Amino acid sequence: MRVGIAGAGLLGRLLAWALAEAGDEVEVFDPAPGPEPRFDGRGAAAFTAAGMLSPLAELDASEPEIAALGLRSLDLWQEICARLPERPFFARKGSVLVAHRADLGAAQRILARLDHGRAAMPAAALSAPVALDRDGLRALEPALHVEGHAWHLPGEGQIDPVQALHALHSASPAVRWHWGRRVDGAEPGRMRMEDGTERRYDCVFDVRGVGARPDLPVRGVRGEVVWLYVPGHDLTRPVRLLHPRHRVYLVPRPGDFIVVGASEIESEDRSPVSLRTAVELMAAAHSVLPALAEARIARLDVNLRPALPDNLPRVEREDGLVRINGLYRHGWLLAPALVEQAGVSLIRAEGQA
Repeated sequence: MRVGIAGAGLLGRLLAWALAEAGDEVEVFDPAPGPEPRFDGRGAAAFTAAGMLSPLAELDASEPEIAALGLRSLDLWQEICARLPERPFFARKGSVLVAHRADLGAAQRILARLDHGRAAMPAAALSAPVALDRDGLRALEPALHVEGHAWHLPGEGQIDPVQALHALHSASPAVRWHWGRRVDGAEPGRMRMEDGTERRYDCVFDVRGVGARPDLPVRGVRGEVVWLYVPGHDLTRPVRLLHPRHRVYLVPRPGDFIVVGASEIESEDRSPVSLRTAVELMAAAHSVLPALAEARIARLDVNLRPALPDNLPRVEREDGLVRINGLYRHGWLLAPALVEQAGVSLIRAEGQA
């Protein structure tokens, strides 16, 4: 088929790679000037994400359907990363929840929601959190120092978004990438370009995120993160600090970096990270990881995550047109499963070259 893809973020690159591997003729259009990250609040939201693959932890504020899609995506990511010529960082060693002693009540309410969500899923789909005493936490993550409570969430994972987006683009040399080209509308079999021209295809995939308006009632939700350079930090798993006001996460990245984030603001403001956010996130992170005292602030990043009115993802299919949108804060957790749900195979058939 001749396939046109509107949007070259995470979904666009996954689709382009999978469809080109299947032998389709693929063209991708995106307003960004090129495939590399921009870190200016204007590029693909997937570059800003922390890359946590945490279906169990997300049951704190999401439906069991999200966790089920996340579990499927974890398996898909493992295979995708193994097949990419430039393998991005991917790990599946679980994650850690921690809470200060004074915040045990808030932590117990969150754990109760996780248990409730697990109960609504098929038996043994998700392992229960494992409580850790001080020695257990020290054995699992020696860099963490928590005068309180901790739990291990087995089976969860993480991926490096920047490496993965680069690898997907590099692995798709047969795809025609059109940078600096905005798609103003997607219809069955055709795309309307910003300059008024039309492009016709056998099938169009609309994965423009916030740019899909007015075709979809999508809004942008502001997210802010801090990149810290911390040589020798020794953290190996994503960590979530359970707090009455914050859901702060710390995610180790290759190259001695740790990404700290969790802000979620109902605003489409793309201005730089606020002082309040930066101070609160870093202070909370330092309270459980003392090594951050000598960290260097490498980058403050902000972006808009696409959300639909119900905050749930949507896959719409009709003859000649597929729309995938509304991934909200679950982009990396859900993207492969939603691509599969849209009818595009991400698993190589046995014996396929």
